[in-house]
Amino acid sequence: MRRIILSTESGADIPGDLAEKYDIQVVPMHIIMDGKDYLDGDLPVQEIYDYYGRTKKIPSTTSTNAHEYQEFFTNIRGKFPDCIIVHIGYTSKASSSFQNAVIAVEEFEDIFLIDALNVTGGLAAIVLYAAELLEKEQNIAPEHLVEKIEEIVPKSRLAFIPGSLEFLKAGGRVSNMASLIGTLLKIKPCIELKDGKLMSTKKYRGKMGGAAEKLLSDYLNHFNIDRKQLYFIYSVGLDERIMQRMDELAKESGFHNVRWIQAGGMISTHSGAGGFGVAGLEQ
Repeated sequence: MRRIILSTESGADIPGDLAEKYDIQVVPMHIIMDGKDYLDGDLPVQEIYDYYGRTKKIPSTTSTNAHEYQEFFTNIRGKFPDCIIVHIGYTSKASSSFQNAVIAVEEFEDIFLIDALNVTGGLAAIVLYAAELLEKEQNIAPEHLVEKIEEIVPKSRLAFIPGSLEFLKAGGRVSNMASLIGTLLKIKPCIELKDGKLMSTKKYRGKMGGAAEKLLSDYLNHFNIDRKQLYFIYSVGLDERIMQRMDELAKESGFHNVRWIQAGGMISTHSGAGGFGVAGLEQ
């Protein structure tokens, strides 16, 4: 039986220990700062915020290009000869990365591409679901695995509050960002994935601690999330007291496992320091 290898982009923010555990291969996206191109994962997130503090400029990001994907898939085949690759990609509605992967695989056989229509913890939830399924059913047919993953894609739910509205505004990835203009300093918008697009939905007032609690409450009331696993996403700078409170609320809500995921450079460049999010899979 040929081995199946899972891959994704750095924008999934897969924790390193889990990537290692499941042999998940991660291709880096790019951060452009001060005219220099950095691979996401090589640049400490704090440097992004320090750069903004010095210059009041926000770095930009770019997708993984087709040539990089070709090298990436070639390297996977070098490490895992004769493997079948299932690539679960960053939403095509907010990045050209997935389209570049489509171009790259024209030169390969036995590579399956799945548009996860999600980012950060929402994408990670799908990838880790696939990894756990593959661990349990090691002889699963690739086509059946892909079918199971595609079934779970619309069930992955992500909502987050950015730490900085300036970063969110500059990122330009939120489809209805214009609706926030004029009240940027008074609210904390909830950003959700709608059909793969980042959309501002609810608006919370007050400090991050209270907003995070309201976000979690609204999220759990709206979505029937599987209690086996919940993911919390944070960007560098989130108050540890908020993190502790979220853990308490998750346990009170009946979640068996809670995993914190740190937003990497790609996501942090669009959300700013001190952001909070939640992701999980609907039952």
